[in-house]
Amino acid sequence: MLGRWKALLDDRNRFFWVLQAAGWFGYALVSYIGSLMHEMRDIYVLIIVLGAYAGFLLTVPLRYLYRRIWDSKPWLLVLIALAAAYVSASIWAVIDNTTYWEIYKFGFRPESNWFYFKNTTAKFYIMLSWSGLYFGIKYYQMLQDEKQKALMATSMAHQAQLKMLRYQLNPHFLFNTLNAISTLILIKENELANRMMTKLSSFLRFSLDNEPIKKIPLAREVEALMLYLDIEKVRFDERLKVTIELDDDAEHALVPSLFLQPLIENSIKYAIAKMEEGGEINVQAKREHEELVVIIADNGPGTKQPPADLVNKGGVGLANTRDRLQALYGKRYSFTLTANEPSGMRVEIRIPFEQVDA
Repeated sequence: MLGRWKALLDDRNRFFWVLQAAGWFGYALVSYIGSLMHEMRDIYVLIIVLGAYAGFLLTVPLRYLYRRIWDSKPWLLVLIALAAAYVSASIWAVIDNTTYWEIYKFGFRPESNWFYFKNTTAKFYIMLSWSGLYFGIKYYQMLQDEKQKALMATSMAHQAQLKMLRYQLNPHFLFNTLNAISTLILIKENELANRMMTKLSSFLRFSLDNEPIKKIPLAREVEALMLYLDIEKVRFDERLKVTIELDDDAEHALVPSLFLQPLIENSIKYAIAKMEEGGEINVQAKREHEELVVIIADNGPGTKQPPADLVNKGGVGLANTRDRLQALYGKRYSFTLTANEPSGMRVEIRIPFEQVDA
């Protein structure tokens, strides 16, 4: 039912004819009810129908006239509308008077012209009301169109922002990976370089296949993360240890595509890479009521800077991820960076829990 109403509102031409027919039917109905109070003869129903039909026909040209002068200056638009309403009312009054005196009064004519003037004035007010409704509905539709365009422009800007934030990470990640491959080639580790290039190809394919403005199940996000970690393990070998713990509910939760990779990359760069013996990164995800909680913690050396400063000064990964979450969820998220116990850093992200459709 709602779909039919929406289709009717979207079809402006059909919407006009529905309102036109309903409006003049209402006019005829009100006139008929008024005639019952004066004990009119049954034939007066024909007078009412003819009058409503004449009004229906006479207002159709007004629609096309108003559409042609729509972009005129306001004062000119008002003058033309008044003149057109008066001319239409005069023609309608002549038709109405003719049908009334010829059909209902059998050719009798009143001695005074006051009746004709009063009828024309009444018809003029009705035509003005019709014109006012037409302009009011037209302006409302125009405002709705402008609102829709503004929403579409905002949506497009929002999508462009999300794409920019996601794709901003790719050059940063590619630089590090290609630099590592170049180093492997220079030291004659061609097999490792080939393995790393294969993993990189798979990761980039995943990145291209998933739009930055869309959300994917967390389980699939972890698959992409494993592709990235396979690349990094070529560089760090046994020095890099990663544990991933996902609740059953969390696996099916929707998350922004590739939002874990920059956080893991940040931990590797500022924690694991600085430790000769290597380190461990732990990724946890669980559902708490209507929120999905994701925690990324490392056992690196940590930092002496306040954690809040690291979000803005700690490279692209942290700030970029926070900005993406803000663009996607507005105020319905939290991004917290704190010191981990006994050492390292801990990132906790809370976003609305959204389940994958069955």
